[in-house]
Amino acid sequence: MEIWDAYDRQGAKTGTELIRGEEIGEGLYHLVCEVVVRHADGDYLLLRRDPWKEPYPGFEEIGAGGSALKGESPLQGARRELLEESGIEAGELREIYRTVSEESHAIHHGFLCVTDIPKDAVSLQEGETVDYRWIGKEELIAFLKSDRCIPHQRDRLREYMDSLGSV
Repeated sequence: MEIWDAYDRQGAKTGTELIRGEEIGEGLYHLVCEVVVRHADGDYLLLRRDPWKEPYPGFEEIGAGGSALKGESPLQGARRELLEESGIEAGELREIYRTVSEESHAIHHGFLCVTDIPKDAVSLQEGETVDYRWIGKEELIAFLKSDRCIPHQRDRLREYMDSLGSV
């Protein structure tokens, strides 16, 4: 059973708990932490979701992510998710977006991790990720515009990509 802290729309803890898979009440939210991984050479990491993982089975994602567990800050959740799904230990993480989703009752915190790990050092988490690849900025832009990209992730990354002058 995965337990989350409940937050109000402004990101303040409410003092109540949420349980993954159970209905989230009106006005309550949980934290989702996402990490875009850029290699020091400028390439970006795509991770392929397990074909049994809902939603979007088998889709590629830009980096790693998931829900923050009870007691975790967005930064702690981001570091844990990145390590679990890719084997990458994050150094400095820079927040690149924060959005609220009424549909999923989630406050999304997106971070950028710049790493110089060997590109073949990525390790995958069984049941979560099944493959990975590194792509350049132009291929990333094409990916973001394609139907292979998870629509909500594209929307959350738009401002960051715009700041690079790319979308």
